[in-house]
Amino acid sequence: MTTKTGGGQAPQDGDLHGDLRITAVTCVKNEGPFLLEWIAFNRLIGVTDFLFYSNDCTDGTDRLLDALQARGGVTHLPNPAQGRNYQMEALKDAARQEVVRAADWVWIADVDEFLNIHAGDHTIPALIAACGNPQAISVTFQFFANDGVDGFVDAPVIGQFTRSHNPDIWCAETAIEVKTLMRRDFPLQYFGAHRPFHKVAKVKVPPSWTDGSGRPVPEKFLEADNPRRIRRFPAAGARDHATLNHYALRSLDSYLVKNDRGDVNREGRAFDDTYWRERNDPAWEDLSIRRYLPALEAALAELKADPEIAALHDSAVRLHVEKRDALLAHPDYREMQAQLRAAPALPPQESALMDALGIDAPGIGA
Repeated sequence: MTTKTGGGQAPQDGDLHGDLRITAVTCVKNEGPFLLEWIAFNRLIGVTDFLFYSNDCTDGTDRLLDALQARGGVTHLPNPAQGRNYQMEALKDAARQEVVRAADWVWIADVDEFLNIHAGDHTIPALIAACGNPQAISVTFQFFANDGVDGFVDAPVIGQFTRSHNPDIWCAETAIEVKTLMRRDFPLQYFGAHRPFHKVAKVKVPPSWTDGSGRPVPEKFLEADNPRRIRRFPAAGARDHATLNHYALRSLDSYLVKNDRGDVNREGRAFDDTYWRERNDPAWEDLSIRRYLPALEAALAELKADPEIAALHDSAVRLHVEKRDALLAHPDYREMQAQLRAAPALPPQESALMDALGIDAPGIGA
């Protein structure tokens, strides 16, 4: 895939590469094997502080976060939610936390999402400069396929999975979801998982807000009333300076474990593979994020040079593998594994069209 690097107008309020405080906020449950990569990667692109909310962890995610917190730069809190809406309750709490209030920029993302910056030196400050230092930057998702990878490997995710849908169209959609970087002076009403919200009627001048190419976001997106919760816009031309690589599937092993932690409720009904198939389109090869791999591997080695951190990471990896083995001892999970292996490597919409035309759909890895 060919990407463009951005120039952009230099900001007027100081050297963006110098003193920016950037806080990443995320919610986690049983993400232990993947934490160090996500933290190391985000530090490489300019994140200075992390706020993690965890709940119901059984793989040592919470213990690893506590150890990282003791070393600085990481804040770990129990998720305050009383019920199902874990992310929104955490984000409501995050807005009150000093690590967020004191930040110049806030980045809300999940541990399987990596901000792949094409501009300048491939850091968040370079992205901000390329976009003209707006109050918010919404970067478009690119969903990375499983690539036919069955087994979990304790190695950087960004190096293992290299294929995705055509970046301009996902399934039948040309409008694709975004995640948003927000500057301190954004007129915030509340954080959303995909974008901040402001009270349109109370803001005399709309916030300056761009896509990942530095273009103003569409008016409908900018002025969305809160109940409408618009979180997507057309993807074409929106990735000149950055893409949000989303590794929602990872290996088949890890996807089975992800299902078990509660993302899919299978009790009393047949397993629905729609989520997997929608995100397992391998039509497009994109190796651009591999530019970070040498520095990432060095950063991971530095983190693991701490014996306690290394031991907690290794324990999370072991528990992840043990959970996979325990799941595959059950017939329903072996059936799920076989179903996903056999599923066409096409979104259901495209597969249905091929069926109607009498064309055979390829399997995974075909």
